[in-house]
Amino acid sequence: MNSLLPTYGPRTIEIAQASGSYVTDVSGNTYLDFVMGIAVCGTGHRHPYVQQKIEEQLNRVWHTSNLYMISGQQRVAEKLTKGTHLTHAFFCNSGTEANEAAFKLVRKWTKKTKIVTFTQSFHGRTFAMLGATGQDKVKQGFGPMVNDFIHAPFNDMEALNLIDKETSAVWLEIVQGEGGVVVANQSWLQALQEKADEYDVKIVVDEVQTGIARTGTRFAFEQTPLQPHIVTLAKGLGSGIPVGAMLTTTEATEIFGPGSHGSTFGGNPLAMAAAEATLDILFTPTSLQHVKDMGDYLKKGLTQFVDGERFIEVRGLGLMVGLVSSEPVAEWVTQLAETGLLVVMAGPHVIRFLPSLRVTKSEINEALMKLEQILQKEGVV
Repeated sequence: MNSLLPTYGPRTIEIAQASGSYVTDVSGNTYLDFVMGIAVCGTGHRHPYVQQKIEEQLNRVWHTSNLYMISGQQRVAEKLTKGTHLTHAFFCNSGTEANEAAFKLVRKWTKKTKIVTFTQSFHGRTFAMLGATGQDKVKQGFGPMVNDFIHAPFNDMEALNLIDKETSAVWLEIVQGEGGVVVANQSWLQALQEKADEYDVKIVVDEVQTGIARTGTRFAFEQTPLQPHIVTLAKGLGSGIPVGAMLTTTEATEIFGPGSHGSTFGGNPLAMAAAEATLDILFTPTSLQHVKDMGDYLKKGLTQFVDGERFIEVRGLGLMVGLVSSEPVAEWVTQLAETGLLVVMAGPHVIRFLPSLRVTKSEINEALMKLEQILQKEGVV
């Protein structure tokens, strides 16, 4: 008897060991991992420096609660906000929690309830974030949603007319990960910023998947005209140790004072050790350039499979890349795992590639070779 609720469906692979870009299952099979916990292990599996810092913290203290000072929080907050217009951080345990904090903050900040989000977006699975998410499939069976959210078409100029004086916030991803690796258009983002400025509407950018160097800059919004009031983070922040964060501006310190929000485990010493080490590795010019270079290399390699019929396009930013098909890709994802390459879907028609941000050309070549093998077997190439 399986004592687990079947919320994840069947799982056939159990990882026993992991290092760098490779994982080994309990049966001894080795895989090249281009999932990385769904954009979590940006430094690769068990990066030696991150592991060292975690082990050092394990030998000091694991948990104290936010009743007491945790100096690692200040250091990580400074690393996250340095060089941006953002000034303050709140730490939690996940992306959903970061988005919940943002939801509370904009409500209290603006005294309004209307929030514009976008179709095919994904913002989490707590009840409020189900309402924020622009995908009906995650809401089925749960009854009426929090009714503050209006879902507008993504990259649609006319949809921006929904932003008005009654709007509290406009909430978006720069790249819709779960929605199919769809990148926001620069001209649309410029118009969105202007519309938000016109009506004094807060901009919330969900960088849970795009943040922490995944797109080739520290945050994806840095490649856009946007000046968000709030940015939410998680996934890649702790190299696999659970940690989330909400970044915001100085003005928010007058809104979110003592008692406004909290988290028992948020920003605990172990999570902060992992986050600080992760940022030490990824927030450097060399690392960021590497992500851009390898992202370009991966996209160029995948473009060879685009035939305009079965494969339509390659899209993405940095090392957040999708190969778009006219057909369902679930079976190909399964077959790729059988050949030793782990990838993940982004909706039914997109194969998503999320390798380590330290991935090498040889590892990308290996992934492309495995994909070609599968497609040749299927008679696609």
